[in-house]
Amino acid sequence: MHIDIIADVICPWCFIGKRRLERALALRPELTAMLSWRAFELHPDLPSDGIPRELYLSAKFGNSSAAERFYAAISVAGRVERIEFAFDRIRRIPNTLRAHRLIRLGARYGRGECLVEALFRAYFLEGRDIGQIETLANIAGRAGLDQAKTRHYLAGDAGITEARAEQRRARRLGVHTVPYFVIERGYAISGAQEPEMFLPMFDIAASIADPAPVEG
Repeated sequence: MHIDIIADVICPWCFIGKRRLERALALRPELTAMLSWRAFELHPDLPSDGIPRELYLSAKFGNSSAAERFYAAISVAGRVERIEFAFDRIRRIPNTLRAHRLIRLGARYGRGECLVEALFRAYFLEGRDIGQIETLANIAGRAGLDQAKTRHYLAGDAGITEARAEQRRARRLGVHTVPYFVIERGYAISGAQEPEMFLPMFDIAASIADPAPVEG
């Protein structure tokens, strides 16, 4: 079973959605799932070095109390999934194009899923600036990639066209919020749904992939 996950690594609901998908898959241990992470930039117009988080919060919420209520609700949902969001550690909102390029690079070597998890953890638990090449190279090294080669890759243009093409395809599909899951390229689930919401789609996809034998 193939699952495309359209997401951004600075989206807290995408991190929560990843955990819920994992729990859903654990409820269907007989299924083998291949995950493909697809690029979606929540803020594609940010400068390459990102912006201070205070500036972002002011533009998005207008006042600190509104921001606190918003992130408090996410923190509650995160704890259910054993994610201890550390929003207070985040200092900058990064442009995530380089991070998406890194995920594509990692997928070539079977490290895409590992890198997605590492990027979520680096940003939301450690408050690291995952828009910076050096930070991304360090994360790649911990995930088993060559740091020097990763640094060289991110300093160039490789992967930019492909990442932006993925986002255009998502927009054409009508995707405006993430996470967005596409199962067997035909069954879509929008948002960080509870694990039980995935199961009917898994079962339909499995029945089509492995049709029952015809008797007689």
